[in-house]
Amino acid sequence: MPTPSAKHVPLAGTERDAPPNATDLGRTSPNQVVSISVIVRRKNHLDLKALGRRHISRQEFNEKYAGDAADFDAMRKFAHNHGLSVDESASSLSRRTMVMRGTAQAMEAAFSVQLHDYQLNGRKFHSFKGGISMPETHAASVETVLGLDGRPIAKPHHRMRSKTAKATPKAAQDPSYSPVQVAGFYNFPTGVTGSGQTIGIIELGGGYNPSDLQTYFSGLGLTPPNVVSVSVDGGVNSPTTPDSADGEVALDIEVAGGVAPGANIAVYFAPNTAQGFLDAITTAAHDTSNSPSVISISWGGPESGWTSSQMTAMDNACQSAAAMGITITVAAGDNGSSDGVSDGGNHVDFPGSSPHVLCCGGTQITTNGGSQITSEVVWNDGSQGGATGGGVSDFFPLPTWQQGVGVPAPSGSTGGRGVPDVAGDASPTSGYSVLVDGSQEVVGGTSAVAPLWAGLIALINQQTGKMSGLINPTLYGSPSAFNDITQGDNGAFSAGPGWDACTGLGSPIGTAIEQAVAAAGSGTGTTGGSGSGSSIGS
Repeated sequence: MPTPSAKHVPLAGTERDAPPNATDLGRTSPNQVVSISVIVRRKNHLDLKALGRRHISRQEFNEKYAGDAADFDAMRKFAHNHGLSVDESASSLSRRTMVMRGTAQAMEAAFSVQLHDYQLNGRKFHSFKGGISMPETHAASVETVLGLDGRPIAKPHHRMRSKTAKATPKAAQDPSYSPVQVAGFYNFPTGVTGSGQTIGIIELGGGYNPSDLQTYFSGLGLTPPNVVSVSVDGGVNSPTTPDSADGEVALDIEVAGGVAPGANIAVYFAPNTAQGFLDAITTAAHDTSNSPSVISISWGGPESGWTSSQMTAMDNACQSAAAMGITITVAAGDNGSSDGVSDGGNHVDFPGSSPHVLCCGGTQITTNGGSQITSEVVWNDGSQGGATGGGVSDFFPLPTWQQGVGVPAPSGSTGGRGVPDVAGDASPTSGYSVLVDGSQEVVGGTSAVAPLWAGLIALINQQTGKMSGLINPTLYGSPSAFNDITQGDNGAFSAGPGWDACTGLGSPIGTAIEQAVAAAGSGTGTTGGSGSGSSIGS
């Protein structure tokens, strides 16, 4: 029998409203089994700036910055006292994650919430209103609790030309390009293939057919890369039809693999929840079997849809990856400066707004018969066709490496981090030819830019023999390594000389990016961190 708990205190940053536009189906059955992830604090504060240019091994990370075994022991006792079981095989001190399971009734008592079932777009899930509380004897060691809110948290940031052609009828006649061609347009390093590297790809739905990958890469004259799927929280490779999230999965794998065909690719499939998203990132970052040196993320949602504790936990996971030398590339979003929020304001997409990732915006290119780029502007095909995300975070402060580049002031009293950092071809009108569930499709979106940059990082890592880590500080110090995009807008923000809130620093001159990263030396990118490291790291 559960034992009475001590006085409960709120967990900061966990408050939220009911899921918008969802139908409340009433109280969750008290006997329904719920699985949660309790994220505990680090045993020591992680300060990237203090690490200098040094990346740390997974062993050193575990010794200094993993969860504390004493905190895990305390949480086991908490679980026992509240009639919850601990899944030790799914729990990890490295990931600072303890997985607990129990009935909805037990979870409600343990965390002082009232669970309701909701339905949205045919998907049923449980959630709550208000905040999470825990006994004060345990709350101090907990960063956040995920899994009590199962709402879909992110969307894939890809755009199928077949779907956007109605908004831009000319699109059907526009050219499309293979990832190999786009890499050539941007002068990516040659003579390297990404051999010895693993590109991790986060997917919150969809799947791929191995036969499609064989056909696709063989058609490009490439040896198909080694692709493995990794299940996180029950997520699996589950392909269905081309108009599903399969389009996202195919785009990610085929762009990354087309750019760096010698790299291994590990695809981490997880449920589309805050719990699944975080668990996928931490699983990839601490995966000793596949050991990705770069992680590509093409999913996200407006910052306003996340709680502050969720964003802090995700950002801390990205910070951990950076400390170990892993670069994370993230799509900036496909809904312009509003990020699809209909309140008349400007919003940025998360996790692209994390200061510990490379946020990737979108352009539209015109080429000279497919041989070289003759024009490159901000991707903006209108409200129906899509446009690159970009703007200023309302949550994360201005990083030190972005100071002086002209990031606009945030709309409120907090925030300041500008996005995107970099850009690349994203418009479906100059999109990528991919193979999805046996169907030839032309796909764009900033989802294409994250794996494009991930492939570039894999090439650079092979060429330099080192992991690049958080390369943002190096890139901001190397403006000549970019094609500066000065024309176009994404709604509220316009392109101009230097950094802008549409295309960041610009699109890559691949060999110049490689030279800048190589010149920065070992541990590139672990200096700078966030503008107020102690407020983001833990």
